[in-house]
Amino acid sequence: MSDANDEHYPDPLIAFLEKLWGDGYLSPGGVEEVGRLLDGIDFSGRTVVDIGCGSGGITAGLVADFGASKVIGLDVEAPVCARASARAAAAGVADKVEIRQIEPGFPLPLEDASIDIVFSKDSIVHIADKETLATEVFRVLVPGGWFVASDWLISHDGEPSSEMAEYIKSEDLGFGMASPQRYQSALQRAGFRNISLRNRNPWYTPIAEQELARLKGAQRSEFDAILGAEEMEHQIGTWTKMLKVLRTGEHCPHHFRAQKPE
Repeated sequence: MSDANDEHYPDPLIAFLEKLWGDGYLSPGGVEEVGRLLDGIDFSGRTVVDIGCGSGGITAGLVADFGASKVIGLDVEAPVCARASARAAAAGVADKVEIRQIEPGFPLPLEDASIDIVFSKDSIVHIADKETLATEVFRVLVPGGWFVASDWLISHDGEPSSEMAEYIKSEDLGFGMASPQRYQSALQRAGFRNISLRNRNPWYTPIAEQELARLKGAQRSEFDAILGAEEMEHQIGTWTKMLKVLRTGEHCPHHFRAQKPE
């Protein structure tokens, strides 16, 4: 979900990312990483919101694999919403999954204290205002509800390094990165308790190296067929720039969770 109405994820890019990360996934790690993110949180019988649901692989899986009774997937872009709805139908969970294309920004189109778990995977990087995001999530959660998410973070406040700025520019996806410290503060000020953050940089750095090898290696022709050779050169350049800031630790994907008090 983005702060802007620009279409960052047209069909060819969706197809490229799903080829790289798995059918229905627009971020790395597949169902295994989702399982690690959700470890210890009981989704069975719960009403869940998936902020930035993308093409719906995780959204459908929250019902099929993790037992949620209802999942509302929110996104601002028509192509991903269409794919997410089709995916839920194909998975046989359309009666428990509702995909909503919404306008960017706040407030979230949800009632106060109506949601058991607010979930997001590597999507709220597109939302620059982390403070309002935390406040809105707190508002829609029931007492005792959880905010469980992963996001792409920068390790510090202030201006990014020249390498990080170059990477963000190359991505051109409307990234609004924040530091772990800023997330912690935003969640605390919103009223959350039991806040925890876990740095996933040590996990993702070698994964990203493998991804770049795939983009440049034997599968290159398959990726070229999806995006075209020129755009694939750009993607390879983006992954190369990303690896520089992953290796320094400035780019530090995190898991985090926080609970609204009873």
